[in-house]
Amino acid sequence: MEILIGITAFLASMLTLFSGFGLGTILMPVFGLFFPLPLAIALTGVVHLLNNLFKISLIARHAARSTVLRFGLPSLLGGLAGALVLVGLSRLPVWFRWHWGTHLFEVSYLKLVVALLMIVFALLELLPILKLSGWASRYLSAGGLLSGFFGGLSGHQGALRSAFLIHCGLSKEQYIATGVVIATMVDCIRLPVYFNRFASGNVLEQWPVLLVATLCAFAGAYIGTRYLHKVTLRLVQGITTIMILTVALLLGSGIL
Repeated sequence: MEILIGITAFLASMLTLFSGFGLGTILMPVFGLFFPLPLAIALTGVVHLLNNLFKISLIARHAARSTVLRFGLPSLLGGLAGALVLVGLSRLPVWFRWHWGTHLFEVSYLKLVVALLMIVFALLELLPILKLSGWASRYLSAGGLLSGFFGGLSGHQGALRSAFLIHCGLSKEQYIATGVVIATMVDCIRLPVYFNRFASGNVLEQWPVLLVATLCAFAGAYIGTRYLHKVTLRLVQGITTIMILTVALLLGSGIL
């Protein structure tokens, strides 16, 4: 378990450095292979926060302050709302059950919602007609609210955040650093809600796997700052999108 999660955290951390999203999107389903989905989201949130704090130490000086305020502050409100909705969804009964031979698969409302969100975010990258255009900067605060909400609900805030920030006229360094700062803000508002609902003891009991995942994510971010400039963003986003769709289908069907 630790090996698979560690490798995933390392690779996802490198991917997210340039794409602006990927760590939570990819790591959460892998945690979901071994833990209940609400706990998997909480564990992913811890790794996500610690990794973002590490990246802040490397690149925060490049963040665009005005964009952080216009997009980040609404993201805080959205993140809190999304986390509270997650708590409500986790209390709902199983939506659908199906059998394959002797195996029983269950699809909860939470799994269904998370799967649908993942599919939507993947389509944002696959279909050019769905991409946000130049008007994104005019509705930056609304974008921050939506991005934060999805971040609080499922941890999938990066795709929508990146879709807005990429149209804000930021340099490459500003784009990366601004996204990291905003993601950290959302993590700080959603994690206390997760810990309160899912019992912090359940999360802290998994400290060995958290330690492995966090250190591997650190290593991925560190190496990524030096070598990922040689990889095209199109390739990174393409691989990530395929993984999102695959996991979404498995999650929505109850297999994961």
